Amino acid sequence: MCPDRSAHFLDDLDRRPMAFDGAMGTLLYESGYFINHSFDEANVTKPAAVLDCHKSYVEAGADVIESNTFSANRFLLARYGIADQVAAINRAGVEIAREAAGDKVYVAGSIGPTGEGLARISDRKAAEIAAAFDEQIQALVSGRPDLLILETFHHPEEMRIALRCCREHFAGPIVAQMSFENDFRLRDGTEPEGVADRLGQWGADVVGVNCALGPAHVFEIASRMVTIGLPVSAQPNAGIPRRLDERMIYMSTPEYFGVFARRFFKAGVRLVGGCCGTSPEHIKAVADACRMMGGSAIEMRERKTGPVPIQGQAIEPTPTEQKSRLAAKIRRVWQERLALDGPRKAIAGPEDFVVSVEVNPHPGLATDRAVAGARMLRDAGVDVVNIADGPRAVVRMSNWALGLTIQRELDMEFIQHVCCRDRNLLGLQADLLGSHVLGVRNLVIITGDPPKLGDYPKATAVFDLDSVELLKLVKALNNGIDPAGKMVGEATSFFCACGAEPGALSYDREIERLRAKIRNGAELIMTQPVYDPAVLDRFLRDTADLEVPILVGILPLASARNADFLHNEVPGMQIPAAIRQRMHDAPEGEEARAEGVRIAREMLEAVKDRVVGTYIMPPFSRYRAALEVLEPLGYSLPEES
Repeated sequence: MCPDRSAHFLDDLDRRPMAFDGAMGTLLYESGYFINHSFDEANVTKPAAVLDCHKSYVEAGADVIESNTFSANRFLLARYGIADQVAAINRAGVEIAREAAGDKVYVAGSIGPTGEGLARISDRKAAEIAAAFDEQIQALVSGRPDLLILETFHHPEEMRIALRCCREHFAGPIVAQMSFENDFRLRDGTEPEGVADRLGQWGADVVGVNCALGPAHVFEIASRMVTIGLPVSAQPNAGIPRRLDERMIYMSTPEYFGVFARRFFKAGVRLVGGCCGTSPEHIKAVADACRMMGGSAIEMRERKTGPVPIQGQAIEPTPTEQKSRLAAKIRRVWQERLALDGPRKAIAGPEDFVVSVEVNPHPGLATDRAVAGARMLRDAGVDVVNIADGPRAVVRMSNWALGLTIQRELDMEFIQHVCCRDRNLLGLQADLLGSHVLGVRNLVIITGDPPKLGDYPKATAVFDLDSVELLKLVKALNNGIDPAGKMVGEATSFFCACGAEPGALSYDREIERLRAKIRNGAELIMTQPVYDPAVLDRFLRDTADLEVPILVGILPLASARNADFLHNEVPGMQIPAAIRQRMHDAPEGEEARAEGVRIAREMLEAVKDRVVGTYIMPPFSRYRAALEVLEPLGYSLPEES
């Protein structure tokens, strides 16, 4: 093994999800390799062909590639009369993979079943199987892989033998994957949770499922294995093969594979790749999902036809202060009150502070309650309302429908959330152009919560783009260019905000992502709710060089139960133990809500002089609570009705 990389693999996997490669036999067959020869033998007879296959997966974005040694044990090689080449084939397999991998991609020594494992294995047969694994593993280890992977095992006893042999000869990480039946069980009836637990006890560092089934079935199995607590890998086939004349055809497209890759990563699976029937295009879709879920920008695919020539002059984008009333006020407050090269101006009243309050659609068709809440906020001095795009994947009417109703009836601007979950690239672009025609100017661009959080957990998540890529698209539209590189004759004038999570567990990655958002056109940062001034202080310090205005997120807590729910069940929310204890100490009802307002006021008071304003998210549509938080800054509080 390569000592440094092998030692760091599990730590790296803990930090970020990874993409495995896909099928090897499929590519070798397509390259002209005859199926009457062992695919593993190609390591010594056609090494250039094997190398090209590995390189195609590296170029597709795989983080881990497997040696072409799945069937390179004495039992299976004997069928081709080459049992005496076990050592040469396995060592060459790792060395070829290493050449393709370079210094950025991990190499896994691949080990498959012997073909001799039955439901019941005699002591004599177990010894023969163990000897075959010993021979293969020692040969693989001589080639210095970063990890070993045991895959497509159907019988637990054979897997137990293989894991024992791996541990005797290899000190690095081991991935162990079983193949399941259509009823989500092994052939002996063991459920996924039991399989994962057993594999861990036998010495596997990563447990998982591969082959036999397509993405949907493998997803159900892998999701259940995640609950055991060990890292989980999944490598589905490209669907269940169908017979067409005398050929077996795998029907899952790369796009479909990418959809399920995102589901795997959202469910907590750490390694995702492909098995039978998958190609570099399938793995490219997996790698794109991996980069998005892991916090890195997705690499844009090059169009084979080349860029469309841009005709005419590029359109000068609209200056920020001319995009909307909100944009104009933010620029003024940013330049006057928070001038970086002069003394800070104190807040004299609402004219020196920007406030947005979240007003979301209620279930059904009625808009009366939301419009009444927006009217109360407007009359109290609030600048805009912002309307989420299916937060927590709960179904409501389109946010632009409510926003345009408020804008029309109250002459009050709104900020429209746009998330990447529900619409593909075509739909996102169409909706953006349509929104602009109808008068929408303020956007906050987010990736979006996965459907599994909401009312329809089996709904398909699209995620053609993440928030960084969508910002890039909007920036192009603001310059009159569509995603295909064509001038559209007119430019949009969207004012774009982005989200940020000051208390993110992967804080460095969050800051890196935020910088990418600013580079790609974000003009305003709207933070997740923060309850610890020290957390926000660090965030403001680390982002000062961006010179972008910030609205700090404030969510007045309604009760101890509300605080516990937000802390434990809402992604991106962290509420310090001391704050939760304050809510638990407060009596239920009005006193608890009053304590939540006091906590929010304290947070806002601690940071108000370092931000242009605040973005308040009142729980359960209690808009009065937002104004109670703002009252010390001079915002009027309506009389109790």
